[in-house]
Amino acid sequence: MPRIVLVALLAALGFPASAQVITLKFSHVVAPDTPKGKAADKFRQLAEAATKGRVKVEVFPNSQLYKDGDELEALQRGAVQMLAPSVSKFGPLGVRDFEVFDLPYLLPDTETVNRVTDGEIGRRLFSRLEPRGITGLAYWDNGFKQFSANRALRTPADFRGLKMRVQSSKVLSAMVRQLGGVPQVMAFSEVYTALQQGVVDGTENPVSNLYTQKHHEVQKFLTLSNHGPLVYAVIVNKRFWDGLPADIRDALGGAMAEATRFERAIAAKENADSLALVRKAGTTQVVELTDAERGALRAALQPLQREFEPSIGRELIGSVAAVAAQVEQDRRKR
Repeated sequence: MPRIVLVALLAALGFPASAQVITLKFSHVVAPDTPKGKAADKFRQLAEAATKGRVKVEVFPNSQLYKDGDELEALQRGAVQMLAPSVSKFGPLGVRDFEVFDLPYLLPDTETVNRVTDGEIGRRLFSRLEPRGITGLAYWDNGFKQFSANRALRTPADFRGLKMRVQSSKVLSAMVRQLGGVPQVMAFSEVYTALQQGVVDGTENPVSNLYTQKHHEVQKFLTLSNHGPLVYAVIVNKRFWDGLPADIRDALGGAMAEATRFERAIAAKENADSLALVRKAGTTQVVELTDAERGALRAALQPLQREFEPSIGRELIGSVAAVAAQVEQDRRKR
């Protein structure tokens, strides 16, 4: 029954419009036991409690409703109300600014990532989604990405000829090409089978995603490269959000703020725990880079920052680099 008709019927029966239960479908592509999955469930609990049952949140993990390439379109047409995609997925929408997070080794640590997303840069990036019918609510992170493959990846030469799965980001594709590999854009839900069948040779992901998707069963090596963060944007359909009563929006905003603190608090531990489980499984050898090896990877990928200045913006890249420098300066003072 359409919402307007339902409201009219409730009014005719003597019930206030606020008595109706608002259903919010929250779809994502990772497992329930990842930081994102646990935070989505936490938000469900908090939101339903904060609205005293006026909002029912239905969480659909593991691409149950939509795969990577379909979920943003589903949100824009209102088939789902909330997503938490990697910011890499906004490039195909024409919002290339978010690809600043994909530039390897630009953001060195989680403190820098949070300072960027929680500040003016993060707010400005979210404003770029509004004309696409999307409202940004929060940034979640899942730590830093690592390379995996069926050969040890220590130097740029080790990537030569490897088919590496990446998200639909021009920066990530260029990163693989810069290392001599062949980028393969593929939905996250398809990666395990592709690795198992040799359609792709390797991938890049935080360890919690690698472990919960069982990629360690079909990858012989995991290189702790820490080459870039995996940042998620929790977003809602703008028309849906703007149409909510103000008190419901406020309650959901508060629930999201608390869920965000929860997600950030568990992300580091979840990745550390997953790494320990990967080591314990014994199917994947963990490669720890020396400072020299990490420096060589960083040097090989440095040209990408200049290459993508025209599409991402020199000013934006410079602003992120300035935040990273300020974080390092503050750290030295402690």
